[in-house]
Amino acid sequence: MATDAPESAVDVTCATCAAACCRQEVLCLTETGVPLRFTTQDSWGGTTMHRLDDGWCAALDRNTLLCRIYAQRPLVCREFTMGGMDCLAEREITDG
Repeated sequence: MATDAPESAVDVTCATCAAACCRQEVLCLTETGVPLRFTTQDSWGGTTMHRLDDGWCAALDRNTLLCRIYAQRPLVCREFTMGGMDCLAEREITDG
């Protein structure tokens, strides 16, 4: 039975996601040990996660949609709450 009900936080897991959060610009605000090959400098001189030409984070494993540097991920990624308001908003944008 199809439903148009919005996805709830209870239904959300990273295992059922298309890694929507991995298309956001991520500033590296603190030192977490992100390997330099996954970072770049923005036009203001700040360090950000490098994104590939198609917009995906360079640290995302495209086969598994899991972060290849999870233990070293930036603070912004650590604070992004699975099933939180930002997560649900990104999933809605991606699912269109």
